[in-house]
Amino acid sequence: MSPLYPRLFLASLLAAPAAMAAPSHQITLDDFFDIANMGTVKLSPNGNHALWLEGRWNKELDKSQNDLWQIDIKSRQPTRLTFTDESESSPVWSPDGQFIYFIGKEKRNDAKAPFNGKAQVFRIPVTGGEAVPMTREAEGVSAFELAPNGASLYFLTHKDTKDKDRWAGMRSGHSAPQYGHGKRDTNPLYKLDLVNFRQELVLDDDKVVWDFSVSPDGNHIARITTEDNELVYLEGWSQVEVFDTANKQNRVLEDSAWRQQAASPYGWLEGLAWHGDSKRLAFRIDFDGHPGRLFVVDTDGKGQMELSRSGKVTLNGADIQWRPGSDEICYRVADAARVKLQCTEIDGLQQDDTRTLIEGDTVIGSYSFNSRGSQVAFSHNGLDHFTDLFVADANSKRASANRLTDINPQSADWQLPQISIYKWQAPDGSDVEGILELPYGWDKSKGKLPLVVQIHGGPTAATPYSLQHRSYGRASFPAQGWALLSPNYRGSTGYGDKFLTDLVGREHDIEVKDILSGVDKLIADGIVDGDKLAVMGWSNGGYLTNALISTTDRFKAASSGAGVFDQRLQWMLEDTPGHVVNFMEGLPWEKPDAYTHGSSLTHADKIKTPTLIHIGEKDARVPLGHAQGLYRALHNYLGVPVELVVYPGEGHGLSKYQHRKAKMEWDLKWFNYYVLGIEP
Repeated sequence: MSPLYPRLFLASLLAAPAAMAAPSHQITLDDFFDIANMGTVKLSPNGNHALWLEGRWNKELDKSQNDLWQIDIKSRQPTRLTFTDESESSPVWSPDGQFIYFIGKEKRNDAKAPFNGKAQVFRIPVTGGEAVPMTREAEGVSAFELAPNGASLYFLTHKDTKDKDRWAGMRSGHSAPQYGHGKRDTNPLYKLDLVNFRQELVLDDDKVVWDFSVSPDGNHIARITTEDNELVYLEGWSQVEVFDTANKQNRVLEDSAWRQQAASPYGWLEGLAWHGDSKRLAFRIDFDGHPGRLFVVDTDGKGQMELSRSGKVTLNGADIQWRPGSDEICYRVADAARVKLQCTEIDGLQQDDTRTLIEGDTVIGSYSFNSRGSQVAFSHNGLDHFTDLFVADANSKRASANRLTDINPQSADWQLPQISIYKWQAPDGSDVEGILELPYGWDKSKGKLPLVVQIHGGPTAATPYSLQHRSYGRASFPAQGWALLSPNYRGSTGYGDKFLTDLVGREHDIEVKDILSGVDKLIADGIVDGDKLAVMGWSNGGYLTNALISTTDRFKAASSGAGVFDQRLQWMLEDTPGHVVNFMEGLPWEKPDAYTHGSSLTHADKIKTPTLIHIGEKDARVPLGHAQGLYRALHNYLGVPVELVVYPGEGHGLSKYQHRKAKMEWDLKWFNYYVLGIEP
């Protein structure tokens, strides 16, 4: 049995702030581009330093980029380590804490690798200075891992592999056309000795490797593999393999527990993590529409176990870690619009106590332990600040989490929205809630507000209970005098398995009713004006925007971003069709009625709402045809006011500065005109 660890509290967050002048800055759209975002957090082995990736928008480069930062925990003095025009990623500490390894890119005129613009592993001293490339692969590196003793570096490269079937000759002889299959990018694994810099090939079996992890003793290498690069293979035909480095034998783990016995066969594997004993391997599998699962397997063949979750939490993210010096497996969970860090004691293959490390209204994004597992660093997004770095004693009975950074000091003078959890009942009696944002300083005496319903994507996700200034409306619309509701409708994570799976087979129905009943409650409570309603969302939020406006004409304006319009088209064209199969409960020829009902195209004749449509030209997740179909229906056949905005070269998210800004300005002016009557 594990000892009973008391929970750590965010005392420094909850303490009353010192008296200060009232904030005077009204949040603008441009403020979005000044916000720094904290990514991966890594605590040094001795716990004296921490590093993180900090993302900022760069107008001149027309994109957001990540740079590497580190901080001395005692002095709380941060230092920026990289200044390139490209984004650094995947940082790790050397075991002695003297160096930081990361993936970066550097392009020099007519230079060969490592300066050909391809991703390579770089190393930089913790004190700063020049980053030195450790690899020089012509096609770059896709992932790496540092050996526990720091003496060697394992990394994956890229190799073009062609099928050798009967039609290989035809494809080769007629190379001008593009083919549906026949070649793929596979990932050989190499080991680089960091003492003499000799490199050796460890494993090349013509497989696509999505993740790998070397056991602490170096005797085994776990991999998540598929036979092809297409995401459709990852979500339904991926497997966990364990390679024995001594006898060169590869074993595929028996997968009935996470495939045949799962609620859906369409789940993607992720998050390999070895225990310090080099025998137990943990990993995750996630699904669309169903709860994710966490497994621990004894690679000596002594069995496996599945983590049992308590309460209504849902596993969140792939970053599972064994806490060093313990038998605890740690992971993030979604818990009623919060994201918490939990650790569970695993005695052999038996589950013991589970504890929540950091108490309070946390939204934890990344976390890391020191080499002894006694200290934890994590990023956290609060109600009155954007993401920052915190540290806490992972063992202490009375410790509180201490905030180390303030990477957005400019927001200290911002008039922040009033953020709260807003609750209501759905028509079937189910409890539903969402995040309600009201303008700074507003109360009912100032009159009813126009409302923006902002809908999260996924749908197997949730809007967090935290401060956010997003290009999808949070913070910016409340600053302009709107109420904004982000409903965590049926199918959202963190509200129990039943709440999550209730959506399966009931899209375009149950979640639409959930959202509309929340709007009704706001009107009944005298907060919003029922004649001034707008709706917006991206991805599944775009799909639900389409569903809402094809169900009711109550909304005066809509912004549909990357939203599915036809479920059959989505199954045919998207890169993860298992998503559609899960929610429709079958393939198109098996469940034709479900695909018909679940498509807003079927109900398009009911659309009366002026609609702004956003889509990335190269979106593989929700292909361009959906936006074109919605636009054709509204513009050419139904006579509904509509604008189609296609962003050149963009995928499922908007990566360019000018595109993000265009979207935000279009949304604001569209809603102002059609809801408030303000000329653009």
